[in-house]
Amino acid sequence: MATQIHSMQFTVPLVGALIGIVILLFGRKLFWLCVAAVGFVAGVELAPHLVNEPSALLQLTVAIVLGLIGALLALFLQKVAIAVFGFLAGGKLAGAIATAFFVHYVQYSTVIFVVGGVVGAILLLTLFDWALIVVSSLIGAHLIQSAIVLPPSGSTIVFIGVAIVGIVVQAASFRRSAL
Repeated sequence: MATQIHSMQFTVPLVGALIGIVILLFGRKLFWLCVAAVGFVAGVELAPHLVNEPSALLQLTVAIVLGLIGALLALFLQKVAIAVFGFLAGGKLAGAIATAFFVHYVQYSTVIFVVGGVVGAILLLTLFDWALIVVSSLIGAHLIQSAIVLPPSGSTIVFIGVAIVGIVVQAASFRRSAL
């Protein structure tokens, strides 16, 4: 039983990292997967708020359900999904930036999330392709970096390096398809 629990705890970061790699490289082309991944990440983070110390199975289940809801939204309600995705990704990214640069960000975490969310939604709706390239690369980099245990400076370097790779790969693909 202990081996099964340990493997489940290893599964969530591994699945997140694998999804992160796909989103990092193909986020613009696989918009629905990008939205599903944001739902997955939200589910992983939401589970501890629903149940005190959730099991890895419950955490994975909530993440998958929210990911599926995100994918269905992206497929059937694209404009709404774009705005929701932009809001969630912008809020998550603003929170991650605030965490990295500000010691007392927790006091303003809701405001930071909402402001980042509004900016993210506006950016995605107006500059959809380029914003999706940047945002999906950042989300993919975050998922990959979260699965790797490093000191804070190493995590930051990995995040920035991986995000740049994602942006370059997706931009090259976008330019080829635009020609």
